[in-house]
Amino acid sequence: MTSTPPESAPTELTGHAGELAVAVAQAHGVSTMFTLSGAHVFPMYDGAVKSQAEGAVGPPVSILDVRHEQTAAFAAEATGKLTRVPGLAVLTAGPGVTNGVSAMAQANFAGSPMVVVGGRAPNNRWGTGALQEIDHLPIVTPVTKHAATLMTANDVAAGFDTAFALARSSHRGPTYVDVPMDEFFNVGSGSVPSIVNYRGAEPDSDAIGRIAALIARAERPVLVLGTDVWADFAEEAALRLVEEMGLPAITNGMGRGVIPGGHRLLVTKARGAALGGADLVVVVGTPLDFRLGYGVFGGKDGAEPAAVVHIADSADQLSRHAPLADSVAGDLSSVFDGLLTALAGSSRKDGSAWVSSLQDTAAAAAARDAGLLGAEADPIHPARIYGELVPRLADDAVVIGDGGDFVSFAGKFVEPKRPGCWLDPGPYGCLGAGLGAAIGARVARPSAQVVLLLGDGAAGFSLMDVDTLVRHNLPVVMVMGNNSAWGLEKGPMQMLYGYDVAADLAPRTAYDQVVSSLGGAGETVTDPRQIGPAMDRAFAANAPYLINVITDVNAAYPRTTFGI
Repeated sequence: MTSTPPESAPTELTGHAGELAVAVAQAHGVSTMFTLSGAHVFPMYDGAVKSQAEGAVGPPVSILDVRHEQTAAFAAEATGKLTRVPGLAVLTAGPGVTNGVSAMAQANFAGSPMVVVGGRAPNNRWGTGALQEIDHLPIVTPVTKHAATLMTANDVAAGFDTAFALARSSHRGPTYVDVPMDEFFNVGSGSVPSIVNYRGAEPDSDAIGRIAALIARAERPVLVLGTDVWADFAEEAALRLVEEMGLPAITNGMGRGVIPGGHRLLVTKARGAALGGADLVVVVGTPLDFRLGYGVFGGKDGAEPAAVVHIADSADQLSRHAPLADSVAGDLSSVFDGLLTALAGSSRKDGSAWVSSLQDTAAAAAARDAGLLGAEADPIHPARIYGELVPRLADDAVVIGDGGDFVSFAGKFVEPKRPGCWLDPGPYGCLGAGLGAAIGARVARPSAQVVLLLGDGAAGFSLMDVDTLVRHNLPVVMVMGNNSAWGLEKGPMQMLYGYDVAADLAPRTAYDQVVSSLGGAGETVTDPRQIGPAMDRAFAANAPYLINVITDVNAAYPRTTFGI
């Protein structure tokens, strides 16, 4: 990790530990604290309240309280993804912290910058059976970059600064700190840093030269752009390389939108042909996991398997299992610009026929999709929902996926026009993140459309937090594909055993009435022709609004992998 020098000397402060913690969070760009009330962390609340007072130093930190700690942690994770500033979740001791573990794990897999602050039983009672007394570190250490207990008030400023610095530096991820309750209330002192812009290490120029040579020699190259391209502020450099070199590209995760939807070199709709027919696949900013065939590409119709290059923002993210032709790690903008410079001065194979074939394949796939997107089937085919939604999305809309089969269709049909506008659970595949992500997105992007795509199963994890949307006046359009089943499991179990169990939910549950009861609004849709008008009402409502679309349980997503 390298960084630019701070613009000014750190500020020395004295105050109770909560004030010091909030001051450090402010210095790192935090403006919202996501939490569920707990006495162990009251000093953090007092610090945030004082930051909002007239004459306070620095921008205020608002408190946004939720109904379940998982929602607070998922909101912080989404904030980190969208703003590229660490999100902040403050959780009370014991079950408050353990309720946030899934979000920490998701952030660890997805490289999301976030800081989780836990309460902790007081030092002066430790070992005597105080309320919610548990050592959190053995629980959270496996799913965080860094975890520490700050034992005294004087440790807080430096400890929080370390947590935020590590969360926002390559490879980004979650960090955790807790403070014993008695020390949180104590007065201490410490240095509050000036804001520092963190930048990844300089990549190896020789490796960049070798990779450029591989691209130049390739007849059928494909570039895969993943989440870390966005997280590493490299979206402009990536688009520049693609356009100037004419490289066909596929995007996944928060790499979606780096190449705008509809761009002539975005060939995600020809993914199978691209990854199956390539002789070189360059994967940037995403692991070679189940989503990418574990790093094995090509080899169709007797052809040789494709050579694979892996590029990551830090060396620990480079694949250890896939056979690689080459690799490089470091600041991704520097990698993209280095490749562009090297390729501009080299002789390249003519790839126009390859690009044209992928464009033709993508166009044919889009033509086939048109029938599903306009399907009049009864029950409703889930694809029809996207046929109505996509034309209504603004270029800066934030689309959030929380579900299995229903959200898989979103990945097929929704192509963001801008980077930083797509949120999904990533490779950890955790359901229940949606309401927290919607809360974080609405706070981070107050003027954009925020659309939460919910499976009816996923909604059961967090729908109560519609109450949070209502209380904090956070309008979100929620679109549910309600097939009354765990669709991602029902079909495979039938395939394996000829029957399914534990896969059905109550039929046609009126989840929209749950939202209305909590102060929002919504409606149930059973006629495909009414989906569009319902969406228009939802976008115009300026309120949390759920469109509960009853879909065909037999219209399963045609997947090629089950993640194993």
